[in-house]
Amino acid sequence: MAKSPQTELPLKAFGWAATDTSGILSPFHFSRRENGDDDVTLQILYCGVCHSDLHTVKNDWGFTTYPVVPGHEIVGVVTKTGNNVKNFQVGDKVGVGVIVESCKECECCQQDLESYCPRPVFTYNSPYYDGTRTQGGYSNVVVVHQRYVLRFPENLPLDAGAPLLCAGITVYSPMKYYGMTEPGKHLGVAGLGGLGHVAIKFAKAFGLKVTVISGSPNKEAEAIDRLGADSFLVSSDPAKMKAAMGTMDYIIDTISAVHSLIPLLGLLKLNGKLVTVGLPSKPLELPVFPLVAGRKLIGGSNFGGIKETQEMLDFCGKHNITADIELIKMDQINTAMERLSKADVKYRFVIDVANSFSIL
Repeated sequence: MAKSPQTELPLKAFGWAATDTSGILSPFHFSRRENGDDDVTLQILYCGVCHSDLHTVKNDWGFTTYPVVPGHEIVGVVTKTGNNVKNFQVGDKVGVGVIVESCKECECCQQDLESYCPRPVFTYNSPYYDGTRTQGGYSNVVVVHQRYVLRFPENLPLDAGAPLLCAGITVYSPMKYYGMTEPGKHLGVAGLGGLGHVAIKFAKAFGLKVTVISGSPNKEAEAIDRLGADSFLVSSDPAKMKAAMGTMDYIIDTISAVHSLIPLLGLLKLNGKLVTVGLPSKPLELPVFPLVAGRKLIGGSNFGGIKETQEMLDFCGKHNITADIELIKMDQINTAMERLSKADVKYRFVIDVANSFSIL
């Protein structure tokens, strides 16, 4: 008889899990593996709430296995290290992002692009190589292979830094890969949410001119006065969209809802680049004519590999970049998920895990 998730592994853990497509989370006892020679165990202090968590608990993408403990923006303190671990010590402040294992042998892994490995193990809702399933950071403890642990800069606050481990690297990686970092160039940021607001901060640190593209006119003051964007374009205003045609070198599209790409392509100059990272639950139409007529590119990008994620965290430490967050306790997560589904958050919920659980 197969063991239950509560007893199959030696290390007792506690978190909140969804058990069906309602997406409602509730307290959940489970277990994790014991710390191995190459492992790092950390007590989780904070965990960001990603839109992917919402999609997963509701099985929007069709591959959720219940029960599932979400959370892949994990920040904590090291409590144990294996015999082969040299770069981390007990007491270090560290992070764990979207991935906790990969094959380590393929071309992608050899190039420090673990996020593109054909055999990835994601931080939650993923089969691990030993046959168990991973559970995420809405919990008190996690054990991770040292390769996938990230050192947190001393000057970054742990709570506001947690979303960088997904939201941050998800926009930093394409900006670097697609060359969207040249000072003085014009970047459009489509969507002002968890990803978009961090993209603005990276873009300004790179020296770009930034225009936020949003269908919500009430976000203009926030985008310019608080986040530092240079201008704001209301995507639902045909006259303003027409006036802005052909003015942008790049656009990073962070919108997670189904939307048309044609208006965004019209904003690009000749040779412009549109990179989408928002993961809508249904396919988008690909308009070929404006691509051909303007020699424009549409690209995509996953979160970055571990080396690049560490580079991103160090960049954030140097430029004092963090996410704008709402700190919540674990028992507020279902309300937070409901608000997230309505885009009612500025701009990322972060769970105060250490102060939420009496079982630590």
